Amino acid sequence: MLVNPDFLRHRTEMTSDPLSEMLSLLDARCLMAGGLIAGGPWALAFPQPNRIKISAVAKGRCWLVLDNGSEPILLEAGDVVLLNGKHSFMLTTDLAMEPADAVTTFKEKKVNGMARHGVGEDFLYIGGHIALGPTGTALLLDVLPPVIHVRATLAEAGVLRWLLDQLVREMAAGKPGALLASAQLSQLIFVQVLRAHIMTSEPLTVGWLRAFGDEKIAPALRLMHSDPAHDWQLGELAKSAGMSRTSFALRFKTVAGVAPLTYLTAWRMRLAERALREGSMPVSSLALSLGYTSESAFSNAFKRVTGIAPKRYRTSAAINVGPIEEVVDVEGRVRTVDYRLLRLASQPSALSQQG
Repeated sequence: MLVNPDFLRHRTEMTSDPLSEMLSLLDARCLMAGGLIAGGPWALAFPQPNRIKISAVAKGRCWLVLDNGSEPILLEAGDVVLLNGKHSFMLTTDLAMEPADAVTTFKEKKVNGMARHGVGEDFLYIGGHIALGPTGTALLLDVLPPVIHVRATLAEAGVLRWLLDQLVREMAAGKPGALLASAQLSQLIFVQVLRAHIMTSEPLTVGWLRAFGDEKIAPALRLMHSDPAHDWQLGELAKSAGMSRTSFALRFKTVAGVAPLTYLTAWRMRLAERALREGSMPVSSLALSLGYTSESAFSNAFKRVTGIAPKRYRTSAAINVGPIEEVVDVEGRVRTVDYRLLRLASQPSALSQQG
């Protein structure tokens, strides 16, 4: 009888949720760092973030202009945007206005996490970024467009507006437990943005995020995620989707960008990477738990996908990947972030286990 490894123990008994599992695998965490209070006519130019940014307009309106030549986007109260971090951008009330430097503004005029610019308090903007685990950045960036704009007027945005209101209250009140509450609310905002993007955007970028929202192939994805060790055959997966083998294979590759069984192998390797980074399970046992009949078959598949042997990957990860990271925020200040503490803060049950 195979031992169920740690990285498979957290899945829901009744059904599989591929999006939740992927975000957990990527170790994606939404961190709200502060915001901007502005008034009157104003414009601020932000440098390329080089990280996935998430921002919400809690009050007022402004234009968002990316440096990629796309049309300016009008942001209004209740709107949320997710930027893939590959472009510099400007926020402004007047598209003809010369922008001030945002880094300087945040460095000189920031109090209690909130910067002030212009005259008055007509505008309130809350911003942060998505922190990711060692392999998360590439996997998430591959499926994100330059900007995801979730308008407050969308039917799907009702929950998002409530979460945003609660987050503003938590950040302003400074009550006991505000840090944990803000982290949880920020995470829910991030998930809701991805949900709204999946449900309302056409066409999505080819990849796993688009696949998760495709009703035709979703049943097959749930099967693969619920039991990655099973020897899934194309016919079984096609049957779960109510399609012929040929139609299913064609649609899956069109939506996900890869063939069904190629996706299954890639998902197994993502699970294997996490197990090798975070656990001590022998490679032979890990191979069996993921459906491989031998350690050599698993090692060959792992090296084919990742370019490195499993044991060497584990050694390299132990040396090079640490939970503590130095990051530069929008003010240009270097901060040391211990992601072990952030993960504990977002998992109350884990805190009780540490005691």
